[in-house]
Amino acid sequence: MTSKDNAQGALIDSLNGLLADTFALYIKTKNFHWHVKGPQFRDLHLLFDEHATEIFALTDLVAERVRKQGGTTLTSPDAISAKTRIKPQDATGLDAMAMVKELHADNLAYIERLREVKEAAGEAGDNATDGIVDDWTDQAEQRAWFLREIMA
Repeated sequence: MTSKDNAQGALIDSLNGLLADTFALYIKTKNFHWHVKGPQFRDLHLLFDEHATEIFALTDLVAERVRKQGGTTLTSPDAISAKTRIKPQDATGLDAMAMVKELHADNLAYIERLREVKEAAGEAGDNATDGIVDDWTDQAEQRAWFLREIMA
């Protein structure tokens, strides 16, 4: 196997990790959308839904990057669970600010994963992925910024 093949394999693996994190972050954000309570209910309910919609839109884009690189994508919830770094949250009674803090931390972790994908894309010479990751990073940074400002 050549170093180009190794770089390509690392990029595909990195993109599949991002895909897993994208699904996991979507599910957590949607869960919090459904279960948020308290005086900020309306604002957070709408914000979480807006974020979830944005995140879900990325799933197909990330998966298609994997396929364009000649890889196969994640095929099941178990595959997602095995690759994600986003910690699950099954509690439905969390305080609204705990939800905001958790999603803020998760979006920061997502940004780190995006940086890893960008680095892998550069090493593999994949200019398209390298460029599009900048847009995805900007979206994640905006989500993190909104959540950070709520905590201020």
